[in-house]
Order: sequence, then structure tokens, then C-alpha cells
Amino acid sequence: MHRKTSAIHKIMRDILYCVLLCIFLVLGIDAITSQSRYGRLRTSVLESEGYRRQRMDTRMLDYICEAAAPGRELGLYWLENKFCQEAFRYPYTEETFQKLERIWSKKQGWEEYCMSCEAIWDDLQYFPVPEPSNQTDMEVTFEDSWMFERNYGGKRGHEGTDIMASTNERGVYPIVSMTDGTVLHKGWLEQGGYRLGITAPGGAYFYYAHLDSYADLEEGDTVKAGDLLGFMGDTGYSDVEGTTGNFPVHLHVGIYLVLEDKEISVNPYYPLRYLESRKIKCAY
Repeated sequence: MHRKTSAIHKIMRDILYCVLLCIFLVLGIDAITSQSRYGRLRTSVLESEGYRRQRMDTRMLDYICEAAAPGRELGLYWLENKFCQEAFRYPYTEETFQKLERIWSKKQGWEEYCMSCEAIWDDLQYFPVPEPSNQTDMEVTFEDSWMFERNYGGKRGHEGTDIMASTNERGVYPIVSMTDGTVLHKGWLEQGGYRLGITAPGGAYFYYAHLDSYADLEEGDTVKAGDLLGFMGDTGYSDVEGTTGNFPVHLHVGIYLVLEDKEISVNPYYPLRYLESRKIKCAY
């Protein structure tokens, strides 16, 4: 009897040990997973390809199109789905993002990360090419060409989005500012041709390239969202100012963050998708 009781006690101890071990393992794995998740806010996150690509699914795009200031919610969305490497597991509601913000806002690095998301998104007001009010064949198209290969001046990735004109005629399509801001750069660049660079209130830099001509603007001038910047063209790919004809008429849009004197390009494709329904109507 004594031996039988001892054997039972040993089995019970072994079972208890296994149960405790499983509990500790689960807690440990959960802690590691949690630490890894919050580690997405590391200092280099803004330079990562996942962040710079700015991807989202259709449901998130539809959600932010109803938002006045989508930057913060997009930032939370990307942290939760590991920059679109995982599924977003929650409902696309204001309540969801309020709950997520209460968690992420306590983590180190949140403020800088959130401000960068807001800088890209919250100043956006208008699509850069107005909708013609008196033409039916003056359309524009664009695709997600982020990091597509380009070869002029050496092999490189395409850091922008090209808005292509259906009518290949320079000086016809007006270009307006997507944001309020200040004209930081104006003039000729070998790759960009006649270009304008505008710094928006949140600090992001919006770049408009290959213009045919400019509106009455100079460096240092302030602009309002929707103000005329110039007209779409095909200038560039030459160190000779005024060169045209090296590619079809289009507008190259670039968006950049400047962090501690470091320039970081981000994909303009989804900001342009967000603005597609926000076009100014004008005659051209």
C-alpha cells in the first residue's frame, strides 16, 4: 500500500510539474511575442521598406477616405499588422483605433513615429491633377510603381508615382498643390526637369517633377492646397535646361520625410489613391 501511495504521489507531482512548465512556457512565449510586437517601434522603423511602402488593404483605404486626419490610425494599423505582413485582426472602427492607441501610445518611439505618419497624411487635401469640367477625354492614370527599375543616371529604384496623361501634350494639364505649404525649391534638375518642392505644415516634403511651366511662384512663397503650381510636361533626363521629349507627358509625385538631416522617401501611391475622390474641377 505504501509503495502504491508513493507512486501515485510521484505521478501527481510529475503532472503538476508538467502543468507548471506548460504555464511558464506559454507565459514566456507570450512575453517574447509581446516584446517582439512592440519592438516594431524601434528607432529605424521609419527607414524600413515596410513603412516606406505605405501599403494598405482596400478596407483600410475605404476607412481612411472617411477620416479627416488619417495619419494616426494608419500608423496603428501598420504596427498591428507588421506593415501588411500579417492580417489586421480587428474591426475597422473608430473604437478599435482608440483602443489600440491607448496601448501603443505608451511605448517608446510612439511620438516620433506618429508625427511622421501624420506629416505624410494629415495635410493632404486635393489630388494634384484637377478634373476637367469641359472635357471627357482628358484623363490621367497611375499605378503603384514604387521601386520599379529606372536607368537614367545609373540603375536605381523609382521613388515616386507617375501620373500619366491620356493626351500626350505638354502644357495642357494643370497641376495643383496637394497641401498647404511653402515653396522650398523651384527650378531645373537633371532627372526631374522643371520641378517644385513644397514643405507642408506637418513637415513632409511634396515633390512635383517634369513640369512644362510654372505658375507665378517663387521659392519662399506660401501656397494653399488647390493653388495652381504649373502645367504637366515632359522635361528632364538631361543636364541641358529645357530639354523635353525623353518620355511621355506625366507628373512625377514624390513624398519625403526629413529626419535629423536624413531624407527618407515614402510611396505616394496610396496617398494619391486616398485623394482620387478629392479633385478640383476646372476648365482645360
